Amino acid sequence: METPKRLEQALIKLYNAFHNNELNPECCSACAVGNILDNHDSWKHLSDQHGSLKLSYVGRVHQQLGRKFNGYTPLELIHIEKVFLEACGFIVPLCHYNPKPQNPTNKDKLFNGLNAVVAYLCELDGIDNVMGYSKIFEYENPMYKFDVIYE
Repeated sequence: METPKRLEQALIKLYNAFHNNELNPECCSACAVGNILDNHDSWKHLSDQHGSLKLSYVGRVHQQLGRKFNGYTPLELIHIEKVFLEACGFIVPLCHYNPKPQNPTNKDKLFNGLNAVVAYLCELDGIDNVMGYSKIFEYENPMYKFDVIYE
């Protein structure tokens, strides 16, 4: 199955952001959605609360008009962000009285967030998780064969 263009572009942006230390769950232009949308933060107006799945008036208008941003609808975008924040250890929607995780830019936490987002993006496009590794450990009818070289 061919990877949809929107997914391929999102994966490249997220991969680069992670490895260039430009992924930050507390910054609307550097979070998962911010990176997918070319480091713009205008997407934050699609909902009234960061991490909420409820569209704002602006978000509803864009959704009803069928608008897409780098291939994703407003509902898909705010869901992507919710998945990312929760996997990074945040309680959503973000607000001053909810505790936030210690050191939210820790690489392990960011990897958890990235992993969850990639799984969700793949689910949106109806393809197997590209970060899934279970296929390489199948022992009945293995899909992959590896040559082990001992030196």
